[in-house]
Amino acid sequence: MVVRKAWLVRRIIVGLLFPILAQAGTAPEGRSDFYRDLLGLVLIILAAKLGAELFERVRQPAVLGELLVGMLMSGLALGGVGYFYALRDSAGLHAAAEVGVILLLFEVGLHSRLHEMLEVGLTATLVATLGVVAPVVLGYLVSSIFLPQQPWYVHLFAGSTLAATSVGITARVLQDLRKLDTKEARIILGAAVVDDVLGLIILAVISGIVSSIAAGRGSELDWGMVLMIVIKAVLFLVAAIVLGRLVHINAVRAGTHFRVPGIPVVIAISFCFTLAALAGEIGLAPIVGAFAAGLVLEPSDYEVYQERGELPIEKLVRPMSTLLTPVFFVMMGLRVDLRAFSAVEILGFALAITLAAIVGKQACSLGVWQKGVDRVLVGVGMIPRGEVGLIFTAMGAQMRVHGQPVFSDSIVSAMVIMVMITTLVTPPVLKALLTRTRRQ
Repeated sequence: MVVRKAWLVRRIIVGLLFPILAQAGTAPEGRSDFYRDLLGLVLIILAAKLGAELFERVRQPAVLGELLVGMLMSGLALGGVGYFYALRDSAGLHAAAEVGVILLLFEVGLHSRLHEMLEVGLTATLVATLGVVAPVVLGYLVSSIFLPQQPWYVHLFAGSTLAATSVGITARVLQDLRKLDTKEARIILGAAVVDDVLGLIILAVISGIVSSIAAGRGSELDWGMVLMIVIKAVLFLVAAIVLGRLVHINAVRAGTHFRVPGIPVVIAISFCFTLAALAGEIGLAPIVGAFAAGLVLEPSDYEVYQERGELPIEKLVRPMSTLLTPVFFVMMGLRVDLRAFSAVEILGFALAITLAAIVGKQACSLGVWQKGVDRVLVGVGMIPRGEVGLIFTAMGAQMRVHGQPVFSDSIVSAMVIMVMITTLVTPPVLKALLTRTRRQ
């Protein structure tokens, strides 16, 4: 009887809810979409947390759960639920996702230290450099072979998407097995810091090239233009670190004269958004500015506020990123066209680009010169792309040349497959290598 009632309740809910959702994306023209987006934001946040929880329970990265939730919504849109089509095209939700990814890169910068970047040593720097160059080259070659009809800048963007490493996944495995104090762990974590900077510089250069082409400055590779973009990116980072540090310190000092609560988070977030906007204004990716802001900001700068009862700055920023960053990953999943998975050529490209991503990072091992260090372990530790690969993919999907996105829906789908495989395969392989090492 209880089972019968539960079945009846589910049928009533589905019978009422499905038609409403199916018609929600077809509101009359002129009607405000604010309430739809507001409810959509609630749905996305709750669904993202549910997906993240399920994946955490099976000891998988939460970001994959958030991504799959978005893919499920994409599938419902294809199934005729117009509401999810409306969410996919919502400018408001895309803005929330942009803020979420800016906060994510700000947090990455917060957890990186300038002195750590200078102390990572030659080995970690060489590991990071090889681990960036090799995947870019391999990715370019794979893209040019499988997508010969696409222009060269698409192949370059595809290769660049393989450059960066999401080392948080590797760090969690090392922490679980109590291996964070090993030589391999120190090299991997040190290389990840350099990797982040190199990856963002590459993204700045590639996005600058695409922006120049979109502005009608020619579609051929102009090395003079590339050099100018590199100089602009480097100068921006240097100026953000040197001048930004001075501006930030003075802002923190000025804030101590205020009596109202919340001044630390206002200063930090304003600094982050300002640098992100300045980066965007000069043709760089806003996330480059957000990362630079986090790099400049030192948590110790806010100790004077902690003495007055304020929380540490990381804890003040965390609730905002916890709320908005999952929106980015769900919206990324919504971009995936599940119909592309039935196309043999797209699946072939996805598997080939994934192989290039894995093999390319093994070049890291050539940069390990220290004796007694497991080179294979270092190479495997640098494989995951995770959220970093998704950020690059999102940039490729957003940037347009002659009205067409750099990454079509099928390329986005292939890149998402690459991110998922590299993120899922690393933990078990890493654990197997560490267990083998422990037994020897």
